[in-house]
Amino acid sequence: MRRTLTALLMLFLPALASAAEPPAEGTAAPAFSLPDQAGKTHALADYAGRWLVLYFYPKDDTPGCTTEACNFRDDIVRIRRLGAEVVGVSVDDVASHADFAAKHKLPFPLLADEGGKVAASYGALRDLMVMKMAKRQTYIIDPKGRIAHRYLEVDPKTHAAAVVADLERLQQAGD
Repeated sequence: MRRTLTALLMLFLPALASAAEPPAEGTAAPAFSLPDQAGKTHALADYAGRWLVLYFYPKDDTPGCTTEACNFRDDIVRIRRLGAEVVGVSVDDVASHADFAAKHKLPFPLLADEGGKVAASYGALRDLMVMKMAKRQTYIIDPKGRIAHRYLEVDPKTHAAAVVADLERLQQAGD
Protein backbone atom coordinates (compact mmCIF):
# COMPACT_ATOMS: atom_id res chain seq x y z
CA MET A 1 0.00 0.00 0.00
CA ARG A 2 2.82 2.39 0.89
CA ARG A 3 4.55 1.73 -2.45
CA THR A 4 1.32 2.48 -4.31
CA LEU A 5 0.85 5.78 -2.47
CA THR A 6 4.47 6.73 -3.08
CA ALA A 7 4.14 5.90 -6.78
CA LEU A 8 0.96 7.97 -7.06
CA LEU A 9 2.60 10.88 -5.26
CA MET A 10 5.59 10.74 -7.60
CA LEU A 11 3.25 10.67 -10.58
CA PHE A 12 1.22 13.71 -9.51
CA LEU A 13 3.91 15.91 -7.90
CA PRO A 14 5.35 17.19 -11.19
CA ALA A 15 1.90 18.27 -12.37
CA LEU A 16 1.14 20.04 -9.11
CA ALA A 17 4.55 21.71 -8.97
CA SER A 18 4.22 23.06 -12.50
CA ALA A 19 1.08 25.06 -11.72
CA ALA A 20 1.44 28.77 -12.46
CA GLU A 21 1.44 31.26 -9.62
CA PRO A 22 -1.78 33.24 -9.26
CA PRO A 23 -1.41 36.84 -10.50
CA ALA A 24 -0.67 39.30 -7.69
CA GLU A 25 -2.97 42.12 -6.70
CA GLY A 26 -2.12 45.27 -8.65
CA THR A 27 -0.88 43.36 -11.71
CA ALA A 28 -2.60 43.12 -15.09
CA ALA A 29 -5.21 40.39 -15.27
CA PRO A 30 -4.32 37.68 -17.78
CA ALA A 31 -6.30 38.05 -20.99
CA PHE A 32 -8.92 35.47 -21.91
CA SER A 33 -11.33 34.71 -24.73
CA LEU A 34 -13.71 31.79 -24.16
CA PRO A 35 -17.23 30.69 -25.16
CA ASP A 36 -20.09 30.87 -22.68
CA GLN A 37 -23.03 28.50 -22.21
CA ALA A 38 -24.71 29.93 -25.34
CA GLY A 39 -21.54 29.75 -27.46
CA LYS A 40 -20.93 33.53 -27.31
CA THR A 41 -17.27 34.47 -26.88
CA HIS A 42 -16.29 36.65 -23.92
CA ALA A 43 -12.91 38.35 -23.60
CA LEU A 44 -11.35 40.32 -20.78
CA ALA A 45 -11.36 43.37 -23.07
CA ASP A 46 -15.18 43.19 -23.20
CA TYR A 47 -15.23 44.25 -19.54
CA ALA A 48 -12.87 47.22 -19.83
CA GLY A 49 -14.17 50.16 -17.82
CA ARG A 50 -16.20 47.90 -15.50
CA TRP A 51 -15.50 45.82 -12.44
CA LEU A 52 -15.38 42.08 -13.09
CA VAL A 53 -15.79 39.21 -10.66
CA LEU A 54 -14.05 36.31 -12.39
CA TYR A 55 -14.59 33.11 -10.45
CA PHE A 56 -13.14 29.70 -11.17
CA TYR A 57 -14.94 26.59 -9.97
CA PRO A 58 -14.26 22.85 -10.25
CA LYS A 59 -17.38 21.25 -11.78
CA ASP A 60 -20.88 22.10 -12.95
CA ASP A 61 -23.80 20.92 -10.82
CA THR A 62 -21.76 19.65 -7.86
CA PRO A 63 -22.86 20.70 -4.36
CA GLY A 64 -20.22 23.37 -3.60
CA CYS A 65 -20.24 24.78 -7.12
CA THR A 66 -24.03 24.97 -7.15
CA THR A 67 -24.07 26.75 -3.79
CA GLU A 68 -21.48 29.27 -4.98
CA ALA A 69 -23.20 29.91 -8.33
CA CYS A 70 -26.65 30.28 -6.76
CA ASN A 71 -25.30 32.72 -4.17
CA PHE A 72 -23.83 34.84 -6.97
CA ARG A 73 -27.21 34.58 -8.73
CA ASP A 74 -29.01 35.72 -5.59
CA ASP A 75 -26.62 38.68 -5.13
CA ILE A 76 -26.42 39.66 -8.82
CA VAL A 77 -28.57 42.80 -8.42
CA ARG A 78 -26.32 44.11 -5.64
CA ILE A 79 -23.21 43.24 -7.65
CA ARG A 80 -24.48 45.00 -10.77
CA ARG A 81 -25.50 48.06 -8.75
CA LEU A 82 -21.83 48.25 -7.80
CA GLY A 83 -20.98 48.40 -11.51
CA ALA A 84 -19.61 44.85 -11.63
CA GLU A 85 -20.33 41.76 -13.68
CA VAL A 86 -19.90 38.12 -12.67
CA VAL A 87 -18.33 35.51 -14.93
CA GLY A 88 -17.76 31.87 -13.95
CA VAL A 89 -15.07 29.65 -15.48
CA SER A 90 -14.52 25.91 -15.34
CA VAL A 91 -13.04 23.28 -17.63
CA ASP A 92 -16.50 21.86 -18.36
CA ASP A 93 -17.79 22.20 -21.93
CA VAL A 94 -20.42 24.57 -23.33
CA ALA A 95 -23.21 21.96 -23.17
CA SER A 96 -22.53 21.21 -19.50
CA HIS A 97 -22.55 24.95 -18.74
CA ALA A 98 -25.83 25.39 -20.65
CA ASP A 99 -27.52 22.66 -18.59
CA PHE A 100 -26.12 24.01 -15.29
CA ALA A 101 -27.08 27.63 -16.05
CA ALA A 102 -30.60 26.68 -17.18
CA LYS A 103 -31.24 24.36 -14.24
CA HIS A 104 -30.28 27.04 -11.69
CA LYS A 105 -31.40 30.12 -13.69
CA LEU A 106 -27.92 31.67 -13.60
CA PRO A 107 -28.02 35.22 -15.04
CA PHE A 108 -24.32 35.46 -15.88
CA PRO A 109 -21.90 33.80 -18.30
CA LEU A 110 -20.20 30.52 -17.55
CA LEU A 111 -17.09 30.20 -19.70
CA ALA A 112 -15.90 26.86 -21.07
CA ASP A 113 -12.13 26.60 -20.55
CA GLU A 114 -11.95 23.04 -21.84
CA GLY A 115 -8.17 22.94 -22.20
CA GLY A 116 -7.62 24.72 -18.89
CA LYS A 117 -5.38 27.35 -20.46
CA VAL A 118 -7.13 30.35 -18.87
CA ALA A 119 -7.39 28.66 -15.47
CA ALA A 120 -3.66 27.91 -15.70
CA SER A 121 -2.86 31.56 -16.49
CA TYR A 122 -4.66 32.54 -13.27
CA GLY A 123 -2.94 29.81 -11.23
CA ALA A 124 -6.33 28.16 -10.86
CA LEU A 125 -5.76 24.89 -12.70
CA ARG A 126 -5.42 21.58 -10.92
CA ASP A 127 -3.82 19.32 -13.52
CA LEU A 128 -3.80 15.72 -12.35
CA MET A 129 -2.53 14.51 -15.74
CA VAL A 130 -5.50 12.18 -16.27
CA MET A 131 -7.95 14.93 -15.36
CA LYS A 132 -7.99 18.72 -15.17
CA MET A 133 -10.24 20.91 -13.08
CA ALA A 134 -10.28 24.50 -11.95
CA LYS A 135 -9.49 25.35 -8.35
CA ARG A 136 -12.12 27.33 -6.49
CA GLN A 137 -10.59 30.82 -6.76
CA THR A 138 -11.93 34.29 -7.55
CA TYR A 139 -10.44 37.51 -8.85
CA ILE A 140 -11.96 40.98 -8.68
CA ILE A 141 -10.63 42.84 -11.70
CA ASP A 142 -10.82 46.63 -11.67
CA PRO A 143 -12.03 48.80 -14.58
CA LYS A 144 -8.42 49.20 -15.77
CA GLY A 145 -7.93 45.44 -16.05
CA ARG A 146 -5.82 44.97 -12.90
CA ILE A 147 -6.27 42.40 -10.18
CA ALA A 148 -7.85 44.42 -7.36
CA HIS A 149 -8.44 41.49 -5.00
CA ARG A 150 -8.00 37.75 -5.12
CA TYR A 151 -9.45 34.87 -3.17
CA LEU A 152 -7.24 31.81 -3.26
CA GLU A 153 -9.41 29.92 -0.78
CA VAL A 154 -13.17 30.17 -1.02
CA ASP A 155 -16.08 29.05 1.14
CA PRO A 156 -18.95 28.57 -1.36
CA LYS A 157 -21.56 29.40 1.30
CA THR A 158 -20.21 32.86 2.19
CA HIS A 159 -18.18 33.83 -0.86
CA ALA A 160 -20.72 35.95 -2.78
CA ALA A 161 -21.38 38.08 0.32
CA ALA A 162 -17.62 38.55 0.83
CA VAL A 163 -17.25 39.64 -2.80
CA VAL A 164 -20.05 42.21 -2.41
CA ALA A 165 -18.41 43.60 0.75
CA ASP A 166 -15.00 43.79 -0.94
CA LEU A 167 -16.43 45.48 -4.04
CA GLU A 168 -17.98 48.12 -1.77
CA ARG A 169 -14.69 48.54 0.12
CA LEU A 170 -12.59 48.76 -3.05
CA GLN A 171 -14.88 51.35 -4.58
CA GLN A 172 -14.93 53.45 -1.41
CA ALA A 173 -11.14 53.32 -1.34
CA GLY A 174 -11.11 54.69 -4.88
CA ASP A 175 -9.45 51.65 -6.48
